[in-house]
Amino acid sequence: MQYVLDSNIFIQAHRSTYPLDVVPSFWNKIKALAEAGTIISIDKVKKELYKNEDDLKDWCKSSLPDDFFKASDQTISEYTEAVNWAVSKGQYKQHAIDEFLRAEAADAWLIAFAKQNNVTVVTHESSSPKSQKRILIPDVCNDFQIPYCNTIQMMRELGEQF
Repeated sequence: MQYVLDSNIFIQAHRSTYPLDVVPSFWNKIKALAEAGTIISIDKVKKELYKNEDDLKDWCKSSLPDDFFKASDQTISEYTEAVNWAVSKGQYKQHAIDEFLRAEAADAWLIAFAKQNNVTVVTHESSSPKSQKRILIPDVCNDFQIPYCNTIQMMRELGEQF
């Protein structure tokens, strides 16, 4: 099984849950899983992670394999499906749709990549099917039957500890 990670997995871990300087065992586990090819991400997530000059960017550059961030441009058909889903759903406010469809935003591309490659999305977002203000990854995944989980669920499924 392979997992594709959302940017919030890295950002939340770095900023609050597993800071690089406090919980190095978490980051060593992420590095090992990346080197094994068990976890990957996409180029749009890389852009989100690399926009800040911080320790997380430095860690990603020095610790993740060169092929960790996969190209998302090969998923245009699945991306179009996600776009059409968001627009036709009818429940979302226009600013939620605009945010989901922003060219530099990773969410729709992450979903498209997961759908095309039959991988599980790892995100800290939670489903909220009645949300109108934000399109959440789990809600799209549910409608497209794409598996998703959070970091701890992924580690449990993999039988990992740190």
